[in-house]
Amino acid sequence: MTLTTTHTTRTAGHTPAADLPNLPAWKALKAAATALQEIQVQDGSIPEPADHAGALAHVETLLASIEALSDHLPHDAEYLTLVQQDLRAWADGGFTVPDFLDSLLAFRPQTERVDGLPHLVIFPMYTQNGSTNRYVEAVLVQVIWPEFIDELEAGDYSNKLFVPIRFLDFTPGYATNSAVLFPESVAVRSTPAFTWGGIFADREAARFRRVLKAAAEITSLDLPAGAAELAEDQHLTEKTFVMWDLIHDRTHMRGDLPFDPFMIKQRMPYFLYSLEELRCDLTAFRECVRIERDETRDEETRRHAKLVQYAVIFDRIFRFAVTGNRVRNYDGLGGQLLFAWMHQHHVLHWTDGKMSIDWDQVTGVVVELGVRIEELYWRSIDRPKTAHWLAAYELVSATLTPNPASVWAKGPDALPLDGPPRGLTDQVLDDEFPLSMFYEALEKKIRPVIEATSGITGATPDAQEAA
Repeated sequence: MTLTTTHTTRTAGHTPAADLPNLPAWKALKAAATALQEIQVQDGSIPEPADHAGALAHVETLLASIEALSDHLPHDAEYLTLVQQDLRAWADGGFTVPDFLDSLLAFRPQTERVDGLPHLVIFPMYTQNGSTNRYVEAVLVQVIWPEFIDELEAGDYSNKLFVPIRFLDFTPGYATNSAVLFPESVAVRSTPAFTWGGIFADREAARFRRVLKAAAEITSLDLPAGAAELAEDQHLTEKTFVMWDLIHDRTHMRGDLPFDPFMIKQRMPYFLYSLEELRCDLTAFRECVRIERDETRDEETRRHAKLVQYAVIFDRIFRFAVTGNRVRNYDGLGGQLLFAWMHQHHVLHWTDGKMSIDWDQVTGVVVELGVRIEELYWRSIDRPKTAHWLAAYELVSATLTPNPASVWAKGPDALPLDGPPRGLTDQVLDDEFPLSMFYEALEKKIRPVIEATSGITGATPDAQEAA
């Protein structure tokens, strides 16, 4: 079974993508899926027989709505046919744990990365940074695929799995901080080989813009011209995040990697996850420095390469560092590390209650941190796991001050090195590297702004102003 690749317009059939959320079929589908969520349990099943009659009525609404919407989405015909079959099988089987493997295998958005192409996505699935419940969720999305991204991906930055998208509308599971759509979140009978991953660049962009504006005001930071443009222009920022994500995502599988870069089903100290995510971001930063300086590249590509550098720095030091709680917050730790590295290398200053950055010197300093992490990885190919963990801790703690109660901070002699590595992980404090006094003060002022970005999209009013 193969999806067609002939769609070349910004419309769904003859219906503009922006009009899809207003169709009665979508509204009925959204209401039915939301109603199903109220009677599903975490694994996606509906165990109470008394709920089955109502569930069947909701499924019938879903089937009719999908059929109606299929006319507007001819490029998804095969997948939408199979998702109806999976819904019927779930209902006929008594609403046990759902299995949508057949329809999931037929959904291949990576084969048609056409700017503006819409999709209806409906599966029982959990949502990263949103919900762990495998409820029936439905999302209307639209592909973001600028011409300069197509040229980058076709050249040195190939990533056949990467699908950048924007929200058109969604059910409650995505009214959260979740900015990804991953096939591994779908309820299936067996785990297939995953061939795509969706990232909501519009949510990333809208969230970044709101936080950057607030952070600049709080810290009295004068934004450079490019960063100021990002703060005011949603579509410009979306394309910038697509470029960042393209390079970041492919980096997870490239380089001198001493272990599975995603560390799937491995229990490791959370600062190792911090270094992996930061490595990918700093690789994107470094590559964009290279692209910006390449005079053979077109002007739009070079412009966005510069903007990615601003986005990496500001998203990391302002939003990442103080987002979420302090329980093994690996993204937060990565943001703290970048800020402290820049401060201790005298390119970021906090003086007289005002932040300033020496932009003529910052590039080399940020690239150097990426080099240090890559050196750690390269050396660790020849190291035992425990030695790698200790070296990684040394790299982080050389810049960030550990918790005074830390056992790790006391060195190898204080750690249970004669037991399994799990014992070392257990000794890592939930907040092994607490926030600095600067971040404690910043967090109090900016946390309400960050929390208010939950559920934000590029269509949120303040994001639309310059869209």
